Amino acid sequence: FPPSLQVFPSQDPLDRADFNAVEYINTLFPTEQSLANIDEVVNKIRLKIRRLDDNIRTVVRGQTNVGQDGRQALEEAQKAIQQLFGKIKDIKDKAEKSEQMVKEITRDIKQLDHAKRHLTTSITTLNHLHMLAGGVDSLEAMTRRRQYGEVANLLQGVVNVLEHFNKYMGIPQIRQLSERVKAAQNELGQQILADFEEAFPSQGTKRPGGPSNVLRDACLVANVLDPRIKQEIIKKFIKQHLSEYLVLFQENQDVAWLDKIDRRYAWIKRQLVDYEEKYGRMFPQEWCMTERIAVEFCHVTRTELAKIMRTRAKEIEVKLLLFAIQRTTNFEGLLAKRFSGCTLADGTVKKPEVPPPSTNPFLEDETGTETDEIVIEKSDTDKPKKPKVPDNPFHGIVSKCFEPHLYVYIESQDKNLGELIDRFVADFKAQGPPKPNVDEGGAVLPSCADLFVYYKKCMVQCSQLSTGEPMIALTTIFQKYLREYAWKILSGNLPKTTSSSGGLTITSLLKEKEGSEVAKFTLEELCLICSILSTAEYCLATTQQLEEKLKEKVDASLVERINLTGEMDTFSIVISNSIQLLVQDLDAACDPALTAMSKMQWQNVEHVGDQSPYVTSVILHIKQNVPIIRDNLASTRKYFTQFCIKFANSFIPKFINHLFKCKPISMVGAEQLLLDTHSLKMVLLDLPSIGSQVVRKAPASYTKIVVKGMTRAEMILKVVMAPHEPPVVFVDNYIKLLADCSTDTFQKILDMKGLKRSEQSSMLDLFRQRLPAPPSGVENAGSLSLSAPTPEQESSRIRKLEKLIKKRL
Repeated sequence: FPPSLQVFPSQDPLDRADFNAVEYINTLFPTEQSLANIDEVVNKIRLKIRRLDDNIRTVVRGQTNVGQDGRQALEEAQKAIQQLFGKIKDIKDKAEKSEQMVKEITRDIKQLDHAKRHLTTSITTLNHLHMLAGGVDSLEAMTRRRQYGEVANLLQGVVNVLEHFNKYMGIPQIRQLSERVKAAQNELGQQILADFEEAFPSQGTKRPGGPSNVLRDACLVANVLDPRIKQEIIKKFIKQHLSEYLVLFQENQDVAWLDKIDRRYAWIKRQLVDYEEKYGRMFPQEWCMTERIAVEFCHVTRTELAKIMRTRAKEIEVKLLLFAIQRTTNFEGLLAKRFSGCTLADGTVKKPEVPPPSTNPFLEDETGTETDEIVIEKSDTDKPKKPKVPDNPFHGIVSKCFEPHLYVYIESQDKNLGELIDRFVADFKAQGPPKPNVDEGGAVLPSCADLFVYYKKCMVQCSQLSTGEPMIALTTIFQKYLREYAWKILSGNLPKTTSSSGGLTITSLLKEKEGSEVAKFTLEELCLICSILSTAEYCLATTQQLEEKLKEKVDASLVERINLTGEMDTFSIVISNSIQLLVQDLDAACDPALTAMSKMQWQNVEHVGDQSPYVTSVILHIKQNVPIIRDNLASTRKYFTQFCIKFANSFIPKFINHLFKCKPISMVGAEQLLLDTHSLKMVLLDLPSIGSQVVRKAPASYTKIVVKGMTRAEMILKVVMAPHEPPVVFVDNYIKLLADCSTDTFQKILDMKGLKRSEQSSMLDLFRQRLPAPPSGVENAGSLSLSAPTPEQESSRIRKLEKLIKKRL
């Protein structure tokens, strides 16, 4: 738009920049009849012209005096600016004069302030100097008279005053006073140490009469002196106080062995009571002498116990070791209740770190009974429990010495677990497999709960003894017997598919031979397989929780060495083998019916009736096995779904392979087979809930497999039913229905139709010509085949699977 229209918008066509007079006139007079109003239109235009002229005239007249008024306004603004500038300059001059006047007034006041401050500093320094000189003289006199009570207060004051003269050390008199103070401090330190040595000599017994007020005041002085004086007093007193302990519990004494470890702790308890009565008031409370004596006793005891256990390592038994550890940890707990642990800040014993919050369902209250069963329930995971935070700063201060000998405990647990596994095996053989109980679902073997309860007891006990390498050793033992339980109790008791004395391994159960007779499992055997599967699933979940719990118990630096993935894989193999057994049993039960189907004379069928007898036989076997398996796997629904999927993947390709063996087939025979295929399809779709009062919708993954596989079987029969004349239509119909570019499959279709070899040859040539072009990167059309695997391919896959399982075992 032009600028005029942007400022004054208008809808009038006369204001447009691209105004066209001819178009405007045509708009006013679109037809010849409209010319009758030409006079009226002309009058309106003339009126509009007059109005525009009037508006233009008015605007021109209004702009006549604008220039003169603007110049006058500009001159007035310039005059106002000049006046304002003059006023600002006057204000600035007055401000400078005022500032100069204030400086002259305050100059004398500043001088007086400086004089006052210097005079105050001088008086204060002289007072400090007087106090320092007098204090040094008094300090030296009191030191000679051993007036430690007065010295303690005076020395602190002198040291504080001397700090004010640090910047005046260049003055000889001040430096001389500072040296006298240091000399007095050194003399006091040596004198106090001599007094304590006299009162508590290193050799012989303590001086009769007990502590004196002089020594109590001397401790107050030691607080002000060099910290080394205080440490030396504490060290000598504790050493003298524990000298009797080293004599009584020498390595060659009978009371020094682990079976009499209680006497050590009873001795220190008596000594601490004796100290409180005799010397409790002599030392300042902030020295924490009682705790220091106890801590030094712990260090000495740990060293002595480690030495004697190294010497008599062969005499250490599990019960004796656990007895000593229990008494020691009880003593450490008693120390935690009595003392705060403030003297442990030197790093000899570190306080345990607070573990992070955990949502581990394996976690239970460790203060309760240790034989409680570990129950895996959903409610446990919904309500995570915080781990118990160890709050004992003395934990391990003595019991650390037992860690090198915990291998005795680990070996004992190894032996006990081995005996436990052997007992499980013997009990299973004696009691036999669990009784069928379809009402409650597949029962978990009670032995697995006993195993994990024992694991928990060992884990809690070992974590109280050590959270270091012994926990790693115990984890290795756990791994060993988890694997043994999986193979001896679970895999070892899975039913075999034959009663021959040759003996079959679990992997041999995966072998499939065409036409072989395989005995069907009994009801008890099916329940046993489901029970083992449920037990393996329980063990798998509980092993994962056990791993998490072990990682919480062990030191942070050793967490990466806790790994039970191999054991969890072992239980997964047991689950897979159990499912494979169930699938193979049902699959083998259906084989005779499929064989009967392939041997029927389908070219002689004259009319279509109800479903064939072989279909009834397959449905009967399914209705016999599946409800039992479903009810016994009620607690592990996902594995029942896996069973259904694996059975469908096994049965449907086998059914299609037997379809190809039905040759030749008449039109009526193909219709009967199509009816039978549809019946089997409906039964397979209903397989997860067959025979159940509660009808559930089958999982989508399972339904997809059944629909895809059985639809292919139906398409094969529809192609067989189609006429083979004309050949082009037949071939195109085959490619459209089956989407299978394999010549082998097409050859089987022709055999089912009963065509002669000469006819088949021309059909195969036509089929190869009509095949769609393969996509890029594919060398031959045969690789596009979507057909079901042949028996040879199935056998090859089974052999590969068998090798894989053998490798993992």
